[in-house]
Amino acid sequence: MKHLFITVLLLLPLCHMLAQEREYVIVVHGGAGAMAGLENNQEKSALYYAALDSALSIGNAILSAGGEGPEAVMAVVNYFENNPLFNAGKGATCTSAGTFELDASIMEGKDLTAGAVAGLKTVKNPINAAYAVKNKTPHVMLAGEGADRFAKSQGLEIVDNMYFATPKTLKWIEDLKKESKKNGTVGCVVLDKQGNLTAGTSTGGMFKKQWGRVGDSPVIGAGTYADNEGCAVSCTGHGEYFIRHVVAYNLSTRVKLLHQPVGEAADYIIHQELNAKEGNGGLIAVDKKGNFAMPFNSGGMFRGYLYKEKGTGKISKAVGIGEKMKTL
Repeated sequence: MKHLFITVLLLLPLCHMLAQEREYVIVVHGGAGAMAGLENNQEKSALYYAALDSALSIGNAILSAGGEGPEAVMAVVNYFENNPLFNAGKGATCTSAGTFELDASIMEGKDLTAGAVAGLKTVKNPINAAYAVKNKTPHVMLAGEGADRFAKSQGLEIVDNMYFATPKTLKWIEDLKKESKKNGTVGCVVLDKQGNLTAGTSTGGMFKKQWGRVGDSPVIGAGTYADNEGCAVSCTGHGEYFIRHVVAYNLSTRVKLLHQPVGEAADYIIHQELNAKEGNGGLIAVDKKGNFAMPFNSGGMFRGYLYKEKGTGKISKAVGIGEKMKTL
C-alpha cells in the first residue's frame, strides 16, 4: 500500500504536465446549416477553407506573441465580420423588412465579465460594441437604438445600414419569399498563454426574422459563455432552442460541476438535448486544459482549430465544413 501511495505521488506531477500540454488553443466557427455537397464543390469550399485558415492565423499571431484571449477573439471575429462569406457584419442576412439587425457578445472566463449588443443597425463591427459595453458600462447588454448611440459615442466605426448588404442579400431583399440557407453565425473561443478562457460570437441573425427578434448569440449563457473553471463556448444554429436549453452555460456547468470531458458534454447537448430537426446547429468549446470540441447536428459547420504544444512548440491546425477535417 505504501509503495502504491508513493507511486501515485510520483505520477501526480506527470498527470499535471500531461494536462497542460497545450500552450494555447484557438477554435473558430463560421456558422452551421445545410451544407450538403459544399465539400465536393472545390471552388466554393476552397474559399471557406482559406477564410477559416486566415482566421486561425490571425488569432495565432496574437496568441503566439503573448496576447490575451480578448484581443485574439476580437481580431478573429472582426475578420469574419468583414468577410462577406459569413453571416455577420458585411454579408449579414436580412430581416423580413429588408433591413439588417446584428447581434454580438464577448465574455472572459477569468472574472465572468461580459458585454453584448442586440439589434445594431449602424455599427460596422458589432463585437467591438459588445466589448465596449463590457469595459465601459456597468451593464451586460445594450439593444437597439441605444446600443447604436452608445457605440457611436465610443468612437466605433459607423456605417449606413445598407453597408451590410452584398449582391446576394440585395437579391433576397428584392424577393423575400426566396428562401435562403445562410442562417449562420461566427464565433471564436480561446485558451491563451495566461491560462484564461475567452469566448465571442457575432451574427446577422435568421433570414427573414421579424424586426426586433434577438437570437442566442448576444445572450450570455445561451450563445456565448466563458468560465475558467468550466469552458469557453460559442454557439451557432436555431437560436430559440439554444436559448431554451441555455446551451453555452449548460455545457460549461457540466464541465465545471459534473467534471465531464468537454467533448462528451458537448456531444450530449448537441446530439441528445437538442432536436436535430428543430434545434439544429453546433458549437465550439475549449477548457482550461486545452481540450476542445466542435460538435454539430446539422448538414455541416464551418469550423477550425489551432493549438501549440508546450515543449515541442509544434502547431496543429485543421479546418472543416462537413464531417471531415482538413489538416493544414
